Amino acid sequence: MTKSSFKISSSPFVHGGLSISEVMKSVIWALLPAAAMGVMVFGWSALFVMLITVAACVVSERLFNAIRGRPSTVGDQSALLTGLLLAMSMPPNSPWWLCLVGGVFAIVLGKQLYGGMGYNMFNPAMIARVFLLISFPVQMTSWPAPTPLTGDHALSLSQGLAMIISAPFNTPEMLDALSTATPLGQYHTEIGMGKTVREALGGAFGFDILAAMGGMIKGSLGETSAILLTLGGIYLLRKKIITWHIPMSMILGCIVPAAIFWLIDHTKYPDPLFHLVTGGLIIAAFFMATDYVTSPVTPKGQIIFGVGCGLLTFLIRTWGSYPEGVSFAIVIMNATVPLIDQYTRPLTYGKKKQTL
Repeated sequence: MTKSSFKISSSPFVHGGLSISEVMKSVIWALLPAAAMGVMVFGWSALFVMLITVAACVVSERLFNAIRGRPSTVGDQSALLTGLLLAMSMPPNSPWWLCLVGGVFAIVLGKQLYGGMGYNMFNPAMIARVFLLISFPVQMTSWPAPTPLTGDHALSLSQGLAMIISAPFNTPEMLDALSTATPLGQYHTEIGMGKTVREALGGAFGFDILAAMGGMIKGSLGETSAILLTLGGIYLLRKKIITWHIPMSMILGCIVPAAIFWLIDHTKYPDPLFHLVTGGLIIAAFFMATDYVTSPVTPKGQIIFGVGCGLLTFLIRTWGSYPEGVSFAIVIMNATVPLIDQYTRPLTYGKKKQTL
């Protein structure tokens, strides 16, 4: 008679077949086309921002594991993805020290101090961006005009590197001279001065939607191409890395109230398509809000979470002090995830739903 061995463990008892590293690699691959477009649009400085931020995250992960006497988790690719997402949410000409501070904060304070992978309460890339935006508002809101990788106005490799290195010595006046407003920032400022949407966004012809969809607008690397980001999101949906619940509900949570207010007064509020293709709504909906650790586990909870992210994004963009509200919205909704999970989890078989 052979002896049978029984393995007892906690749930879940069924494995989906994908490892953490495989999931992270899929998300990275989905993000790379938009990242490459960011380098094409903004030149070598954008590439240096990505490299420094990713390196800061990976090294911080390795060192913190060593300090705590734990095996290295660099191989699961989560730190690499965090660095790439953080870089995509920063200005393409961010100084090297800002990239370094952001990467260290994302991994150490945003992830490892909570216990590491699977225990963090907030999305590491988003909490790091919020920290940088509050602590260094001038550097985080200095957006360069597109300087394509090729062409008459292209910067050389050495010029791109010099831009990143010399940035700490730039005065606020120099930063103002080198930067321009993003479409959201321009709208936010001009509306505050009493202008109409048409006047705020460029006169009779208004905002260039096609340029925004293709990537030729001012902003962070994650605003470079709505088309490529959407294609990357579709790739993740097809591979079943993510589901439709959070992306669709977040997008609708932003553009539906935008459409309502636009219909009420189109001279004061931009149309919903403007909210869709500008800022970080697309990248946040597909790549940031869908983080497994910091989002609800049930479909109903994910829809509530997504709608909350989208609605808060619209509210902050429209009436907040900052022209973009995506990172604040995600961090705020991250804090509500335990409560959402508590009230949307399915009942155990045989139990009745409690009523007040």
